[in-house]
Amino acid sequence: MTQLARKLSLWNYFSLGFGTMIGTGWVILMDDWLGRGGPLGAMLGFLLGGVLLLPIGYVYGQWVRRLPDAAGEAAYTAQVFPPFVSYLTGWMMLLAYFIVCPWEAVALGKLAAYIFPRLDTWELYRVAGEPVFLPRLLVGLALTLFLAYLNYRGIRASALFQTWATSSVLAVFLLLVVVSARGGSPVNVHPLFGHAPLVSVVLTLQIVPYFVTGFESVPKLAEEAHPGFPPGNFFKAIAMALLVGVGFYVLAVGAVSYIAPWEGLTGKRFATAIAFEQGTHSVWLVRLILGICLVALFQVFNGNFVASTRLLYAYGRRGTISRAFAKVHVVNLTPAVAIVAVATATVAGLLLGDSLLVPVTEVGALASALGWFAACISFFWVERRVGLRMIAATGMVVSGFLVLMKFVPAIPGHFSRAEWIALGLWLAIGLALRRRDGVADHRVSSGANAS
Repeated sequence: MTQLARKLSLWNYFSLGFGTMIGTGWVILMDDWLGRGGPLGAMLGFLLGGVLLLPIGYVYGQWVRRLPDAAGEAAYTAQVFPPFVSYLTGWMMLLAYFIVCPWEAVALGKLAAYIFPRLDTWELYRVAGEPVFLPRLLVGLALTLFLAYLNYRGIRASALFQTWATSSVLAVFLLLVVVSARGGSPVNVHPLFGHAPLVSVVLTLQIVPYFVTGFESVPKLAEEAHPGFPPGNFFKAIAMALLVGVGFYVLAVGAVSYIAPWEGLTGKRFATAIAFEQGTHSVWLVRLILGICLVALFQVFNGNFVASTRLLYAYGRRGTISRAFAKVHVVNLTPAVAIVAVATATVAGLLLGDSLLVPVTEVGALASALGWFAACISFFWVERRVGLRMIAATGMVVSGFLVLMKFVPAIPGHFSRAEWIALGLWLAIGLALRRRDGVADHRVSSGANAS
């Protein structure tokens, strides 16, 4: 079987993890974040989520050293669980990555329509009361085809694009933080919480898994590291992506709520751009925010697209779905069939329009948390050293709590009927595609010898 290309460096892996995490949410959904927690509640929610996820990131760093397999969670859980559990775990994690692709394709049309209002014409139909416009569909379709072609041509082209986008987003974001610090006022931040303090933090914490999903995408490309890549650098990339990503979100909430009164931003589209326009009266700054939002959209779309295709490729290689998905282009050394499949499914999701945006956040958060929980519990069972088992146990508790927040009706923000239906449909698709004659997984030894 043709192997994937091996060309990725530490910075490429960081750009992948960070880029898969940071997209347009900090601009498009800032009003939702502030409505959930208020400035301090949202900042504490993201900060607490990031700190709590560090043990999970460490577990992934250990796993990828021992088992550098594109199947990720499916390969890890296969060490201790039956094949059916392994399959569903990977399938849920595929949902966490893939679901971002149509989300970003829709978001591009939404962003373009904000800049060019005439795109909100030629209504084709409505989904859940939300109109779907032909020009916005075409914009999302164009981006999907562009990224599919970019990834089809080779991982190096995709990695270079990701690195350029990540560097640009970080540079402009730091400029915005400086502008807010110099032109804002502490008065704008009050009241500090959107609800009672604990409720504000919990409501924000519920969406953290969705918006920080990406640090664990690094293992999905572990087989594509350049020859001589130090195994310990995988965890470095994971930790860097997680810490920088969480810091990004915390500072974003703080900068927006400091530059303009945050209560006037709730319910407003593109609240981040509106806040800086109100606080600075600068048209060029608003254009810069929208421009870098566009770049961020490209990077998060690309990062999740890459992770999705590698998981689908790994499933095909394992034989748990059709082996056609494991086909690698003989020249470009990319998973060609998996790329076409993800692009096609993205276009199908794009047809749902704006109704996709908010519910996707909730379903994606659950899918991520389930994948993290499975990776941690699997590591707990294969590891024999007490210290590492304690770290894995901490990760199990954290991810388990994040899962329960969506399942328990008594907790604010639990799953609605529409979200349960969406989750059920995804599982049904996975069961329909599953084959039972897949190859057996190889096992890794436990304890010190495995590291």
